[in-house]
Amino acid sequence: MTQQTIDTRINPSDETIRLGPLVVRFLLTGEQSNGSVAIFELTVPAAQRLRVPAHSHDHYEETIYGLDGVVTWTVDGKPIDVGPGQALCIPRGAVHRFDNNGSQDAKSVCVISPAALGPEYFRESAEVVNAAAGGPPDRAKMAEIMRRHGLTMAAPPPQA
Repeated sequence: MTQQTIDTRINPSDETIRLGPLVVRFLLTGEQSNGSVAIFELTVPAAQRLRVPAHSHDHYEETIYGLDGVVTWTVDGKPIDVGPGQALCIPRGAVHRFDNNGSQDAKSVCVISPAALGPEYFRESAEVVNAAAGGPPDRAKMAEIMRRHGLTMAAPPPQA
């Protein structure tokens, strides 16, 4: 019988990815959890709107736990504020996005279960977001990255 070596270090991934003003820091990826869960910190600066389009995912739930500040998650059109000590589970298929409408930077822990999403998605998205230099990211490129990683971009809101 062979014995499997398990990586038992704290934060074996511990990778920081910058998507414009947003910061994603992976704490655990699917590789370290046998695919059961991926966990990352998300830091959203004060008064920051998400530049990536609203989206959904059919293969996993996303649970958000607030650490600092307040992030407003819009889930199926309903705004939900998540502050310190509060949790929100975004079910599979729900269209969602987030913004920090407050005057304080916000930090949350995001849990993906099962671990169908990892750092690769955020690395690729960061290239497109950062190339936009503060403007809107290339929608076609973002849609292609999202599709490859199991996310579905929501239709753009109607123009007034």
